[in-house]
Amino acid sequence: MTFNTYTASIPVFKQILNSLLAILDKAEAHVTDKKLDANALLQFRLFPDMLPFSRQIQIATDFAKGAGARLAGQEVPPYEDTEKTFAELKARIAKTIAFLEGLDAADFGGAEDRAITTGSGEKTKHFTGTTYLLHYALPHFFFHATTAYDILRHNGLEIGKKDFIGSY
Repeated sequence: MTFNTYTASIPVFKQILNSLLAILDKAEAHVTDKKLDANALLQFRLFPDMLPFSRQIQIATDFAKGAGARLAGQEVPPYEDTEKTFAELKARIAKTIAFLEGLDAADFGGAEDRAITTGSGEKTKHFTGTTYLLHYALPHFFFHATTAYDILRHNGLEIGKKDFIGSY
């Protein structure tokens, strides 16, 4: 059995990103129904030294688009990280999904052994495509997507595992 990098990455990223879109819709409705300050939820952290909800979404999308681009041998599109509302975060997720959908599966040929370098200076990391995907990009993506979910769940949003996993 051969490992297919495209199949192991792009559909997985899209599944969870689509779930995050649906969860953000529920979060917006929750804020409206409960008459809460949306910014308080967008800036909420599980602990003071953790990043806020909005940054968790930004980083999750960064790992999805970065992994897709690098594994396909393309440049990673830059994002500004200026999102301050649910609508802006949803637009960022939608833009990431559109980018992933625009990647051609044929570009992933040989991605398993493609040399991938991330970071710079002391933070430079070197990987093969498979190691990058399975041991770096996917774990980071899931960490930040899960932390975003956990922040919303902690704040009373009625969501569960089915909401996080979504449909495939």
